[in-house]
Amino acid sequence: MMTHHLDASQFTQNRQFEADIVIIGSGAGGGIAAEQLAQAGFKVLLLEEGAWYTRDDFVMQERWAYPQLYQEGAARKSRDQAISILQGRTVGGSTTVNWTTSIRTPKPTLDYWHAEFGVNFSGDADLTRYFAMAEQRLNIQPWQVAPNANNAKLQQGCQKLGWQYTVINRNVNGCANLGYCGMGCPINAKQSMLVTTIPAAMALGATLISRISVRQLQWQGDSITGLDAVPVDQYFQPRSDLRIRIKAKHYIVAAGAIGSPALLLRSKVPNPSGRLGKHTYLHPTVISGALFDEGINGHSGAPQSIYSDQFVWPQHSDKAGYKLEVPPLHPVLMATKLTGTGGQHAALMQQFNHLQVTIALLRDGFHPQSQGGTVQLDDAQQPVLDYPISEYLWQGMREALLSMAELQFAAGAKQVLPIHHDAKLYSNWGEAKRAIQALPMQALKQTVVSAHVMGGCNMSASVAKGVVNQNGRHHQLQNLSVFDGSILPTSLGANPQLTIYALVWRNCQQLITSLQQNHKFAS
Repeated sequence: MMTHHLDASQFTQNRQFEADIVIIGSGAGGGIAAEQLAQAGFKVLLLEEGAWYTRDDFVMQERWAYPQLYQEGAARKSRDQAISILQGRTVGGSTTVNWTTSIRTPKPTLDYWHAEFGVNFSGDADLTRYFAMAEQRLNIQPWQVAPNANNAKLQQGCQKLGWQYTVINRNVNGCANLGYCGMGCPINAKQSMLVTTIPAAMALGATLISRISVRQLQWQGDSITGLDAVPVDQYFQPRSDLRIRIKAKHYIVAAGAIGSPALLLRSKVPNPSGRLGKHTYLHPTVISGALFDEGINGHSGAPQSIYSDQFVWPQHSDKAGYKLEVPPLHPVLMATKLTGTGGQHAALMQQFNHLQVTIALLRDGFHPQSQGGTVQLDDAQQPVLDYPISEYLWQGMREALLSMAELQFAAGAKQVLPIHHDAKLYSNWGEAKRAIQALPMQALKQTVVSAHVMGGCNMSASVAKGVVNQNGRHHQLQNLSVFDGSILPTSLGANPQLTIYALVWRNCQQLITSLQQNHKFAS
């Protein structure tokens, strides 16, 4: 059987390719699109900047996984270094390395988009059937196994305090409950794009080119005419010695909410709304550690199986909402996020297996003081996200640290450590509360992380308020679609993968219908 994979880093001369449809990026959006369009009979070319690794490569070691599978070696940061951003860069994108949490788009989020951006997902455009199809395709269902201790403490704290909590739906099949999802699944249990839609698309004749960086879309009038790409080197940086030119009838950008705006900015595409690369959202996340007498072993077992929405939709609209979850605990991940220096840091790491960690994901984009960040290009034309943290968000982060400390003490913690450079280990809720209320909330003192990036090419009904329409079609360029999390007009208040699957599935069906009506594509 002919293999449908090419590794651009092995090219020795300039290359040219043609396809009906070229898809730039192989994550949640690009992966779904590749299968849908290949099934519809189109000649599909799928491009990925990262490498094509498979289960045999996933050795469950952080030192291998972060440089090979993540943007900037898992050390991507906002422009001022104040926010660390975990984002996948490999075939399957972030779906290959995420923690499998699958949540439908919250209704209040859809209602807000309708009110503010005129996009309407009710009636014929209802996403319910697309959620259901994606859930079936990717085996998304409630996790049946008891939560690991790290998640169980979140559940116990919620039960004690009378807070809402939910068992998480996960996209797994034959999961062995290892806990190493963030390093690539070594048994192909995680139903990522790497093991589902991408192999299916390739079996239908789609071609995957890995280790290729698309530098520019060429356009004229209202059409893209071609794209220019280069191979990447061993560090996934664009090379300049070879050129790759690709022509297609339709172009789909699915490079993620930092990569997609960056490509469109490099290409200087029309941007009359002025919103391209702006209003980029992160679910900025703060962390609280807690020490328990009993072992927690947060590296073992499904990384996320319980979440709490107690605070995600606050009664007062002037307060930032936040979702409570836990992360998996692995040594490098923790060591780089825990606070303290020298002996203090070492002492904490020595108690690693007694550490429980809760995270709070702030829902950004729903308030005048929460307008997200801006994707800019550096001197090498590579993206940088400038994300200023407003007073509104700082106060939300303080509230989140308070909620998490209260929860962890309620669950039986003997000490709690808010992850902030001025914080200490506190021995009871009263002491922690007083200390957190006095912490200076400022960049680089307060540790802030993110694993979700959304926005920057937002959808809108009107040309004035966004980059693409509700179907992901570019408002000005007729043969360009954006099919990834960058089209979200705000953050979600939920982990984004299932939203992207459903939206792109729906938008692909729209695109297929419109292309089949277009005589260029008639078979």
